[in-house]
Amino acid sequence: VLVTGPTGSGKSTTLAAMLDKVNSERNSHIVTIEDPVEFLHSHKKCIVNQRELHADTHSFANALRSVLRQDPDVVLIGEMRDLETVEAALTIAETGHLTFATLHTNSTVQTINRIIDVFPAHQQSQVRAQLSFVLEGILCQTLLPRLNHAGRVLAMEIMVPNPAIRNLIREDKVHQLYSIMQTGQSKYGMQTFNQCLATLFFTKKISKDTAIATSSNKDELEQMIIRGAGLITEAGSSDTGTRRTRR
Repeated sequence: VLVTGPTGSGKSTTLAAMLDKVNSERNSHIVTIEDPVEFLHSHKKCIVNQRELHADTHSFANALRSVLRQDPDVVLIGEMRDLETVEAALTIAETGHLTFATLHTNSTVQTINRIIDVFPAHQQSQVRAQLSFVLEGILCQTLLPRLNHAGRVLAMEIMVPNPAIRNLIREDKVHQLYSIMQTGQSKYGMQTFNQCLATLFFTKKISKDTAIATSSNKDELEQMIIRGAGLITEAGSSDTGTRRTRR
């Protein structure tokens, strides 16, 4: 499970919430490797061992090489910074361990491409197959100023791999993921950033200017807002007509 986004987007908080849910509901051994440790997790149903870079280990790669000897069920990797760390994370996930990690990427497609591009060309086909098998979800997030300026609100792109998505990753057709995410909202809980931004705008949580400025596909978002405003107007007219009929 990958949580991605720019610095200050709340990735550590999201990961901490996920770990706390696991800690509250499962009998497991959790090992985290972080730089630095930002949230301290007490033992609930799980045993939680938190390791800090430089204090407990020299690098993420060094820690990951020895982590399997500690018999973990869940592994959290604070950041996948280099080939060794990405390779170790894929191996840990492939051996059946629930693995959480972060990347500084801004979209699902960019995240998958970043992981693949870390490897030399002759390995990329194998890594695509490996990633398509172990990937359980990608959450790309950012924090935006609220409309009333009282704090910030979370905007998130969510990708949950289904058989079609796994096949596209394996066949190096990642550019086609976006259309599947657009239509996977109701069945799989997926959403694109633009779908999330449009929802935040229509629920009056962010301004239109903020939504447009944040979007990487501004024309699509403009059209979504126009269509959404039209649907709201039609619904309002229908409600008014119904009330008049009743009178």
